[in-house]
Formats: sequence, C-alpha cells, structure tokens
Amino acid sequence: MRRKPTHPGIIIKKDYLEPLSITIKEMSTILGVSRKTLSKIINGKASISPEMAFRLSRAFDTTPGLWSNLQNNYDLWIVENTSKTWQFVQPITSRLAYD
Repeated sequence: MRRKPTHPGIIIKKDYLEPLSITIKEMSTILGVSRKTLSKIINGKASISPEMAFRLSRAFDTTPGLWSNLQNNYDLWIVENTSKTWQFVQPITSRLAYD
C-alpha cells in the first residue's frame, strides 16, 4: 500500500462522532473510558487495543475485527515506511533446507 492508511481514530471522529453529533466526552462515557483516553485515540496519539476494539464494536454495531484490522494496517504501514531496521533481519528458510 502506497498511501498511508487513515488512523482509526480519524474514522471514529469523521464517520461516527461528527455525523451523530456526539462529543468526545459523551462517547467516552458510552465506552466507559476517560475522555483523555478517547481523545488520544481520536487524535492519532494512541492505538486501539483489543479491549477498545470490543467496546467500539458494541457501541457502533460493528465487529472488533474491523477496528483491529484498521489499527493493524495503520501500524504496519508506519513500520514499513519509517523503520528500516527490520530489513537487516536475514531469512532463515535457506538454512532449514540444509538440515
């Protein structure tokens, strides 16, 4: 993927909170988390945990997998495009062929 995926927090804000006219404070109460926690997610400063994925799926009638996949795709893109240390790891498959 060439384009940076949208952080799931932006999706929460643009696709759910804004159309439903729900504030971060109201949503944090619905989810049973602090306003600060939800604000960090919405502003892309925190990730969606598996627990949060279940909370969001319940609140928005989606699946936990939706939120986990959105977060995973975002995280993988960030690592692939900002970190180069993983490229120095040597594959071990060629060593297994000789054992």
